[in-house]
Amino acid sequence: MNGPDVVTIGETMVSLRTGTPLRMGGDLQMSMAGAESNVAIGLARLGHSVRWGGRVGNDEVGAYLLRTLRAESVLVDTVTVDAERATGLMLAERRINDLSRVSYYRADSAGSALGPSDAAACLAVAPRLLHVTGITPALSDSAAEAVTEAVCLARAAGALVSVDVNYRSKLWGVDAARASLSVLARSADIVIASDDELALIVDGVDTPDGEAAAAAELAASGVRALVIKRGATGASVHSAGQVVHASALAVTVRDTIGAGDAFTAGYLSGVLDGLTEGEALFRGTVTGAFAVAAVGDWEGAPSRAELSLLAAPAGATLR
Repeated sequence: MNGPDVVTIGETMVSLRTGTPLRMGGDLQMSMAGAESNVAIGLARLGHSVRWGGRVGNDEVGAYLLRTLRAESVLVDTVTVDAERATGLMLAERRINDLSRVSYYRADSAGSALGPSDAAACLAVAPRLLHVTGITPALSDSAAEAVTEAVCLARAAGALVSVDVNYRSKLWGVDAARASLSVLARSADIVIASDDELALIVDGVDTPDGEAAAAAELAASGVRALVIKRGATGASVHSAGQVVHASALAVTVRDTIGAGDAFTAGYLSGVLDGLTEGEALFRGTVTGAFAVAAVGDWEGAPSRAELSLLAAPAGATLR
């Protein structure tokens, strides 16, 4: 029995969004949020088979999350429906197009109860690639153990392991994050980090050659590629002693939440397709551009057929 191309594991929450300050009241739009499920949807839309492993509450919003993921062709057959805990909640207020404030209500949520058994369930059949983030280990001790188990199982099966640092300061402090994430990064084949997260996993990156030194140190631990997200200035990848850069594509920014996950999905899609590092990086900038041009964590993710749309002239109508 062949496994999926990708397995992701982590917490997915219900998301309530508003374009006005929360304290002023008004309409809220319900959607779904979660770094790992965002990546899962992005990859599924690009034609890859993907399984999301996790836990949701035995509640209406938990059912909504599973229904949405199924509609996006993401496998959820190993997800645990937790009868004791509720599905987590995220509130997002978009103050201006490129600035949003997010509040989380996830303490003792179903997602925080992730454990090694959840990892074993979603990895019973090995994928080509496992993708995890630094968010999940911060949720609870058992969730951290789930990520460790997932990485061990994937590596034992010969799958690639991708780790997105994804530091969340509302979940844990810098010292605790550094202790955990520096170890997690060194267990990966691919490490993805924003330029301001790199210091969490490698010391001495504030020097002129800090990024190259960081890449070399991680490579000595077995990391094949260090991908650095730079937001509006693009992204870079260090691999095999070389560095490649791709500029961000110029689009009208509507919402930046989920842009990093969209970029990650595009880059990993390129890796799975056997593209060169530069080609995979470019695909990531394309999927990231689609994300910021739409409102929502994952709603703007393109299909494979749409990857070339941004090459059309501005204002064009394709008939």
